[in-house]
Amino acid sequence: METVVDGGTERTEQRVSVPDFDEWVAARGPALLRLAYTLTGGAADAEDVVQDALSRALPRWSRIAGMADVDAYVRRMVVNAHTSRWRRWRRRETPVEQVYDADTPAAAGDGTDGVRIEHDERCRIWDACRALPEAQRTAVVLRYYEQLEYAEIAELTGVREGSVRSRVSRGLAALRVELGEERGDE
Repeated sequence: METVVDGGTERTEQRVSVPDFDEWVAARGPALLRLAYTLTGGAADAEDVVQDALSRALPRWSRIAGMADVDAYVRRMVVNAHTSRWRRWRRRETPVEQVYDADTPAAAGDGTDGVRIEHDERCRIWDACRALPEAQRTAVVLRYYEQLEYAEIAELTGVREGSVRSRVSRGLAALRVELGEERGDE
């Protein structure tokens, strides 16, 4: 506490000491890593999450250090960094687990109408679908894999029916070109 005389009036101010960023990280870093490890389940991912949170905290440190509970604030930053990382990971394209065996006929409802497609052909089709822009891939999958009507797709995706038709058409054209070239058909 500090006594300040201002215009003949005395008042007492409580000054919060601002911890140095490096000292604070040295003291609290291991606890942040433990928190991040429990969130991520992996040491490397935990280090990445903590690094992301601390890199965001450093430019704002003078403001953060003046808060009542610095630890709670930075812990929340770690949780938010983990959430952001998880969301980015979910949006990333990942291969789908192979459900079919090369020796079994295609499953009903997979868009092949019982026609047997070899394992390699399914992989080529999937690779071609993954190469489509997200909006086209979504429209094509909903139309032909989920067998939804254009109006249903429009409602699900929040775009007009005409846009859905355009996306499906362009996606199919791109698939024909890609698969036609690979198979040497066209």
